[in-house]
Amino acid sequence: MSTCFLCRRVVSLTNVGQMFEISRTRVHFLQNTQLLMLRSFSSPKQHSFTVSYLMNSCGLSPETALSASRKIQFETPERADSVLALLRNYGCTNTHISKIVSRYPLLLTANPEKTLLPKLEFFCSVGFSGPDLASIVVAGPQILKRSLENHVIPSYNFLKSVLMVNENIVRALNKSYWLHGQSLQNIMAPNIATLKEIGVPMSNISFLVTCHPGAVSQNKEKFSRSVKMVIEMGFDPLRVPFVKAVQVIMEMGESMWGHKMEVYRLWGLTDDEIMLMFRLDPLCMKSSEKKIMSVMDFLINKMGWKPAAIARYPTVFLRSLEKKIIPWCSVVKVLQMKGLVKKDLCLSFLGSSEKNLFNRFMVKYEHEVPELLNVYQGKIGILELGFVSEGMM
Repeated sequence: MSTCFLCRRVVSLTNVGQMFEISRTRVHFLQNTQLLMLRSFSSPKQHSFTVSYLMNSCGLSPETALSASRKIQFETPERADSVLALLRNYGCTNTHISKIVSRYPLLLTANPEKTLLPKLEFFCSVGFSGPDLASIVVAGPQILKRSLENHVIPSYNFLKSVLMVNENIVRALNKSYWLHGQSLQNIMAPNIATLKEIGVPMSNISFLVTCHPGAVSQNKEKFSRSVKMVIEMGFDPLRVPFVKAVQVIMEMGESMWGHKMEVYRLWGLTDDEIMLMFRLDPLCMKSSEKKIMSVMDFLINKMGWKPAAIARYPTVFLRSLEKKIIPWCSVVKVLQMKGLVKKDLCLSFLGSSEKNLFNRFMVKYEHEVPELLNVYQGKIGILELGFVSEGMM
């Protein structure tokens, strides 16, 4: 399609009074976003410029740019250009900028020198730079428009007192972008105090704040109820599973908890066995229904494991079915049928590293069963080996 034809085509489709001037240098923009432009021809020129800028300078998709333009509009690029230049100067790549602007387009209207620079300089002064600083801004761009003295510095000091090292602070901030508009100390401190009162070690509290800051950011009454519930379930406050259980209970509603219980019951597990699973690894209750059904179907119907045996190793529901469970369980099944490993082998072997599993099963038995590698890679099924008939599976 020629440049002139494209321009005439766009203009011919416009019946509104105000026409847009289309330069030859932006034909590529029109070719990629014709539908978007047609939807917005009734908007003022300012709107058109904003959408074009968000796409060409910030890397937003047509739909994302159109959505962002409803929150921000400008006629000249100077302020936005200065903001982008400042972000790039502090380590933000084009990918970072695209995410930042799509999440918080209003940042483009901020004063680079007075509003943004002081926060960026502060983060650098306490040891954040490059990818770490960029990831903080990507996770919560609003933090750059918050008060340095009243919000940014107090929040950093509070997290530092709990998490000790910047690496953990980055991880916490990356998981809690929605907290950037709140006082971390006001919402977290009461819940952290609750954990300290019952003897939870500071290292475990740091783990919870680092990996699951949202769980420590609920209102004090709800948090206290959840902690009490976890204690009544038999968890030891001195151990890591306790804070994991608190996180799961905090993030799961009562109806979802009941639903997950029903899913596990479908496979013959009793309530006591399900609670045993939860005490051994609380995260098993966060697995999706689809994941639970797929894992149970494979282990019970294909591999012959009993539900009670699976309940003793609930971490299996956190493993990849395709990459871990199927290949290694298939290998173990072949070795069991050959009498080379115990029939009642615990599923805990799935917690080993790939290197250890290769040494334990593949290398050790490669001469007795040379087909093991093909079994692991899915090239040969167990029935094809002729060790067992289909009726015995």
